[in-house]
Amino acid sequence: MVINKIHHIAIICSDYEKSKRFYTEILGLEVIAEVFRNSRDSWKCDLALNGEYIIELFSFPNPPKRVSRPEACGLRHLAFEVKNVEEFQNFLTEKSIFSEPIRIDEFTGKKFTFFSDPDGLPLEVYENKNEMISEFFT
Repeated sequence: MVINKIHHIAIICSDYEKSKRFYTEILGLEVIAEVFRNSRDSWKCDLALNGEYIIELFSFPNPPKRVSRPEACGLRHLAFEVKNVEEFQNFLTEKSIFSEPIRIDEFTGKKFTFFSDPDGLPLEVYENKNEMISEFFT
């Protein structure tokens, strides 16, 4: 048995339209399918990055809040690769989205920073992972 890749990540949001705008208009993901499920009173939106399906965005009536700080057991964050962390951080600032100060990964020397989605889900941008892998192992 072999796992090929991560198929998708599911995110439950408190304000569906606000989160959908964030993931599409701010982060640039593309809606590839969207359906309202009457039996669950719930929206499901499939989002793609560069043509590849990666995120399911769900709405449910009154979902409980996710504990994220202090660090809680479970999924820690979702990370996206970018070419330039400073440029991405400047983009977030222009959109009035707070991000933490840029840090350097002590093992790879690559830059990264954290910010949050509308529900406080921790998101990370990490500088060009592919270059990191070739530099780190050579």
